[in-house]
Amino acid sequence: MGRWAVAVRTGHTVLSWGLTLVLFLNQTELRQQEAQGELFRPLLFVLLVLCSVLLYFAVSLMDPGYVGPETAPHAQAGTSEERKAMVPQKHPTIYLHRCGYCMLKQPLRARHCRSCKRCVRRYDHHCPWIENCVGERNHPVFVAYLALQLVVLVWALRLAWSGIRFDQPWGAWLRHTGLLFAAFVLLAVFTAVVALLLASHLYLVSCDTTTWEFMSPHRIFYLRHRSGSPFDRGLARNLGRFFCGCEAVSWEMLYTPEDSEPV
Repeated sequence: MGRWAVAVRTGHTVLSWGLTLVLFLNQTELRQQEAQGELFRPLLFVLLVLCSVLLYFAVSLMDPGYVGPETAPHAQAGTSEERKAMVPQKHPTIYLHRCGYCMLKQPLRARHCRSCKRCVRRYDHHCPWIENCVGERNHPVFVAYLALQLVVLVWALRLAWSGIRFDQPWGAWLRHTGLLFAAFVLLAVFTAVVALLLASHLYLVSCDTTTWEFMSPHRIFYLRHRSGSPFDRGLARNLGRFFCGCEAVSWEMLYTPEDSEPV
């Protein structure tokens, strides 16, 4: 683990608990409930913050789906009825190219990450906030983390607003409420960013495409001259395969090229 990764993850942890501490130290609804002995909501909020931090470390430390030397084009193909229905009876040979950086043969939808210096299966993007790639293995955890983080941020935003008072002189207001107002602004920015990220990833998952495929279809051979993802099997199947799949998918078996040939 590099020093920068340690610094980023430490910064996330300190920021999460620092903002939580600000909400408890000021006259927010959380502080008032704690003072009145109503501990259910304060404890629930702390538990949600803890879960979001744990999910953050899970998605940032786990293997995103690194390509290993043993990976073969049709290795780990499923045998379920659903997958058999999706595999065409006759499909042309998929010519997989060898990565110019790590010299491994890349499965379909894999890409080399220059930050991680590894090829990642079903590469989505490299996230600097978690200092890890988002790929086939940790993408569902990443979406779950965004959803839980959004819940925590919206609740924290409401709590911060409940403690802001505008009926004081400027000097007194700055001393008593300035830090809480700064936390409110920061929470508002984070809420907007996380909401946009979650909405975009849910949309991409619903049509079984990735951020890399969505942003650069002209650079990917299996997306050229296509209007959509060749792996899209409908909303229900896409969501089921994404959130409930427990093994790597052989995308070569699900790829049905039309007129264009890989180059």
